[in-house]
Amino acid sequence: MNPVHSDLLTVIARIGGVLVVASVIGFVLQRRLSPDGQNEGIENLNARIRAWWVMAIAISLAFLAGRTGVIILFALCSFAALREFMTLTNASRADHRSLAAVFFIVLPIQYYLVWTSWYGLFAIFIPVWVFLLLPIVSALSGASRNFLVRVAEMQWALMICLYCVSHVPALLNLDIPGYGERGVLLIAFLVIVVQLSDVLQYVWGKLIGRHKIAPSLSPSKTIEGFVGGSLTATLIAASLWWITPFSPVEAGLMGFVITIMGFLGGLVMSAIKRDRGVKDWGHSIAGHGGFIDRLDSVIFAAPVFFHLSRYFWSVS
Repeated sequence: MNPVHSDLLTVIARIGGVLVVASVIGFVLQRRLSPDGQNEGIENLNARIRAWWVMAIAISLAFLAGRTGVIILFALCSFAALREFMTLTNASRADHRSLAAVFFIVLPIQYYLVWTSWYGLFAIFIPVWVFLLLPIVSALSGASRNFLVRVAEMQWALMICLYCVSHVPALLNLDIPGYGERGVLLIAFLVIVVQLSDVLQYVWGKLIGRHKIAPSLSPSKTIEGFVGGSLTATLIAASLWWITPFSPVEAGLMGFVITIMGFLGGLVMSAIKRDRGVKDWGHSIAGHGGFIDRLDSVIFAAPVFFHLSRYFWSVS
């Protein structure tokens, strides 16, 4: 068996084991504390676990499909995230051409650049060319009302939902000596550590959380939860060094960095939601909200993780 597939199957099996344990715990809690389905906390927990099963299976199948599966998966995630974001903006009829260009020209081109490993254009296509040309398309419509707000919202949507997310599959293109064609495992490392950090911060916060970090933005986030979750996720990252090109210490440090970035990204996305007056970005994923609600931590962690890996470990 291909060593990459062997390691990937090991990771998938361990994730499956964790979900089995979580499912058993959820079942026991429901039988004891919410037999009639009236305990909102328990019901939400089980909804989240069921959603995690679906997401884990979808991600696993994409990873096992290789490069094509991973790129298609994140392209679809970007499309769904863009759709959620744009529903909360001031976009008007005058922006129809710009929106069509975003969804059906800019998005495919960005992921084509990932597919072809064209890093030079991939890195500047959106923040230079698209950011300059898109306002021109909107201006040609002749509608000046809220022009700056409309353009800025569209640019920010592109930055977080497309540009940042596309850095996840771009990890496949890194040429790291001695690591071979194992980029999919680097993606697995990023996603596992960031998502586990979110879960662990929530758990630690529920167990010992006392002091709110930003109550007006995210009431559930506490200092104790942040510290406990971040440190635990860092230790898990160090234990996963064997699927990365990093040493245990380096894996721990990288895990710590992406954990911090994920947490800060979550705060930024919460601030946007509060500004828009919504609790979740959408309702696509039961118990989790929308696609952006699940991607918010990865959005900020992915570009930092990509460029640190490229600068310190890649020869390209």
